[in-house]
Amino acid sequence: MTARTAAGIVSLVAGIGLAGCSSFYEIGVDIPIQAKIDVSSFQRVLVAGFLTGGAKAIDANTETARLLRSQLRSKQDMRVIDSDVLSLIDEVDRQKGRPPSTTPDSDPNGKTEADLESYEQIFSDTAYWKKIGAEFQGPLIVTGSVMFNEVQKSGMVSRPTSVANDQGMEEFRSVKTYSDMKGYAITPKFVFIDGRTGVQLFSETYHEETLYPSSQNTPALSSYFELMDKVLPSFLNTLSSQRIRGTRMLLK
Repeated sequence: MTARTAAGIVSLVAGIGLAGCSSFYEIGVDIPIQAKIDVSSFQRVLVAGFLTGGAKAIDANTETARLLRSQLRSKQDMRVIDSDVLSLIDEVDRQKGRPPSTTPDSDPNGKTEADLESYEQIFSDTAYWKKIGAEFQGPLIVTGSVMFNEVQKSGMVSRPTSVANDQGMEEFRSVKTYSDMKGYAITPKFVFIDGRTGVQLFSETYHEETLYPSSQNTPALSSYFELMDKVLPSFLNTLSSQRIRGTRMLLK
C-alpha cells in the first residue's frame, strides 16, 4: 500500500463517519506503511547514477543523484556515500567498444525511451555492480533511469472566474475554457542492487506530469523538483517504513 493510497483510506473512513452520524468527535490516527524491501543488512547506501533522456534543459543524472542523497541522509539510518556520479550511458558505450561521442542521439532534445531501453542491460550486469560495490564495502546501490520530457496539451480546463452575484457582491465560480497547456513529465525508474553480489533486489517505475498555461514561463529545473516531490515519498517507503497521519471520526 502506498502512502497516497493510505491517505485516501483515511479520508474515506472520515467521510463515512460524517455521513452516518450527527454527533461525532475527531481523533488522530497513524497508519504504518511497511518498507518494500528489507535493508537491515546494509550499513551504507550508494546513489550511483542514472540513465537519462528527454529534455536537455537539466542534468537529470546529477540532479537526481544529489536529490536522493539529500533525502536519504535525513530519512533513514544507512550512511549515504559521497562519490562522483556515474555516467551509465558512457559505461555501456565503453563496454560495447564505442566512444561516448558516437552514442545514439536521434532525438534533438535528448535520448528517447527507445534509446534508453537499449542501455538498460546494465542493470542486470552483476559483475559490473559487484565491482562497484567492492569499492564501497558492499553497500545497497540505488540506480535506474530518468526520462524528463517537455509536454504540450490542449483542452477544456476549469478556471476560477470573478462574477457579481444577485446582491452585487463579487464571488468566484469555476468556468471551463479551452486552453493550450505546456509543462513537463517525468518517468523515473529506481533500481536497487545488492552491492555485495551485484544482484538486483527491486525496481519500480513512476510517472508524474505538471502543466501550466502556455503563456507561463516555468523553468525546467523548478518543474523537475515539483514532480520529484510527488515521487519521493514512495521512493523513501521502498527503504524504510513510513507513518501517515490522518483523522478518524467516531461516535460520541
